[in-house]
Amino acid sequence: MSQDRIVADSSAGRGQWSSRWAFILAATGSAVGLGNIWKFPYITGVNGGGAFVLVYLVCILVIGIPLLMTEVMIGRRGRANPEGAMAVLAKSAGASRHWRLLGSAAILTGFLILSFYAVIAGWAPAYTPAAIMGDFVGLDGEASGALFGALLGDPWKLVGFGTVVLLLTLGIVALGVREGLEQSLRFLMPGLFVLLLVLVGYAATTDHFGKAVDFLFAADFSKLNGQSVLVALGHAFFTLSLATGAMMVYGSYLPAGTSIAKTAIMVAVADTSVALLAGLAIFPLVFANGLEPGAGPGLIFVTLPIAFGQMPFGQLVGGLFFIMLAIAALTSAISLLEPTVAWLGERFAIGRIKAVVLSGIVLWLLSLGTALSFNLWSEFTLFGKTFFDSLDYLTTSFLMPLGGLGTVLFTGWVLSRTAVQEALGIAHPQLFTLWWQVLRWVTPLGILLVFVHTLGLFG
Repeated sequence: MSQDRIVADSSAGRGQWSSRWAFILAATGSAVGLGNIWKFPYITGVNGGGAFVLVYLVCILVIGIPLLMTEVMIGRRGRANPEGAMAVLAKSAGASRHWRLLGSAAILTGFLILSFYAVIAGWAPAYTPAAIMGDFVGLDGEASGALFGALLGDPWKLVGFGTVVLLLTLGIVALGVREGLEQSLRFLMPGLFVLLLVLVGYAATTDHFGKAVDFLFAADFSKLNGQSVLVALGHAFFTLSLATGAMMVYGSYLPAGTSIAKTAIMVAVADTSVALLAGLAIFPLVFANGLEPGAGPGLIFVTLPIAFGQMPFGQLVGGLFFIMLAIAALTSAISLLEPTVAWLGERFAIGRIKAVVLSGIVLWLLSLGTALSFNLWSEFTLFGKTFFDSLDYLTTSFLMPLGGLGTVLFTGWVLSRTAVQEALGIAHPQLFTLWWQVLRWVTPLGILLVFVHTLGLFG
């Protein structure tokens, strides 16, 4: 009996995507998050524009896509939550049952990230009514900074909007794979792309669109250095929602016969396209208003409101922008919750609703720590870090890189080459051999560099 038959028997009754496109929408929604909007355009511009994009694409090919394919393959082969899927594949390979702990760690990672991501995501809906009502008109740098500071200093607002994001996420996941995840993403992802294209279209009417194109795409190889490569590697790893259990559990719902390689490439292309389009939407407005394209949340919540307050149709454009940002955050939040819900349901044989409620209670309690880190608990630190900073550091600096490294080593060195080739469906022998060697040697090295870099040991 084939492995696919075995897992099919054990996974009867599990949800499944209706098509390959449903999976692509879901995986792209998971990958496209806040970092695409505020981080990638900036790091591209300051690291050589088109030259950096080329380096980044190479990093995606050697670290992002191989690991994405691996996680989707494990999910589909195991037809279970990340812990269960790792257990199934380890057993079939005659390996230690402890490999399942990699899946457990991935579920925990996604869960912890969601506990603070929901709060950060709440900033977008908090700013949406302010943009639409014209609160940004006449803002200067000091006033805009004060507005953002007032939001962070208000625990009730942070908890309230974070709770809204969390409730929307819980509600969608509670409805199940097809009725919840798939139906919502069929609406949310096209909506995100449409809003993004509308914003790019508006930006193209400004006098500084050409400057933004140069900032993003003009290849300046003199700005490339070792640090640029490390930045590209890091973003290639973190942008695709890897090592959080999301892609494994989404892969477990993927219909048999679907090309994992093709879908992984399409997800990576879509993710990169959204990030570059975001840059084309943002930077013309920044340059047109003589503002500085600074990195991080400050660009979105301090710099851009000034631009929205000064430009024609700023209320409409600003409102659409923050709605788009909220959608991007929501699609990622959904993917971060699903692994935990799937694990609870399959591990303890409880219904999806009960699993969602239990997850929601714990997530909400953890989110309070993040919300209060910016105000009432800002003085309470552990090793010099607030509650939020500690969770962020634990997940991004340790759990994600180590989880990704473990997954690659498990696939490349524990599973048989034949089993992996069969599962991926790469028929061309030379092409699979190339991929296999990259996965076994180059990808682990790339992840190790990301790990060392996130610890601050480089540069």
